[in-house]
Amino acid sequence: MIRTILRDLWNSRELFVQLTQRDLKLRYRQAVMGFAWALFLPVLTISAGLILRIAFASGGGNMAPSLGGIAIKSWAWAFFAGAMNFATISLLSNASLVTKIYFPREVLPLASIVAQGVDSLIGLATLLLVGYWMGFHWSLQLLWVPVLIVLLLLLTTGLAFLFACANLFFRDVKYILQVLLTFGIFFTPVLFEPTMFKQYARWMMLNPLSPILEGLRLTLVEHTSLLHTITSPAGYVVWSPWYLLYAAIVGIAATLIGMIAFRKSASYFAEYY
Repeated sequence: MIRTILRDLWNSRELFVQLTQRDLKLRYRQAVMGFAWALFLPVLTISAGLILRIAFASGGGNMAPSLGGIAIKSWAWAFFAGAMNFATISLLSNASLVTKIYFPREVLPLASIVAQGVDSLIGLATLLLVGYWMGFHWSLQLLWVPVLIVLLLLLTTGLAFLFACANLFFRDVKYILQVLLTFGIFFTPVLFEPTMFKQYARWMMLNPLSPILEGLRLTLVEHTSLLHTITSPAGYVVWSPWYLLYAAIVGIAATLIGMIAFRKSASYFAEYY
């Protein structure tokens, strides 16, 4: 089935490009700020993290999260949150298209994810331009960044497929997603670092987003290889290569399960519009 889905997507690549372009145009039509919106959520999240960092520093704490770490993790979180929001409502917002012509329905959430990816590339380029002042430095460990971004894409795509078809069958799923994204940032190391949780750091890594975000911080800010186990001065394990493997397994599994569930549910879509 996966091979069939991929073949259908390839055959519909022109439609996919058109839908992606349309999503980008609709997103910024009559928008005063234009592409500056691509920077708004990351900047807002970084500002919140900066306040947290100042609070730790002023309180005498020696584990205040680094600004560079907050910046790159905020960027990844902004992509995930934006892609999930737009992909979840993609089937309902294209009801007239789905009910009139046949095409692989997977194109719709994928177009939303890619459109969000274009936004995120703008934000990433901006971060890299000012990265030196945030603690980013070039090293061979940057080779891990594309791997981590692929894992982020896999996890996001799999969850987007599941939430998109679930939202068509149960219209309150988009509201549930908003709640999860609002409070999920507190269960994901975006504004803080696992070392702050000492022996409970490994529980934070059960969130499959956590190893991806923390991996970005370690490679860009700490210049650390992800193949080495990292322990805190107190002896707590804060990073293990097994975390990366766990994120890869969950990401691949989420994509496969999401694609299969989406394709099997597609025949029922028209009944729920």
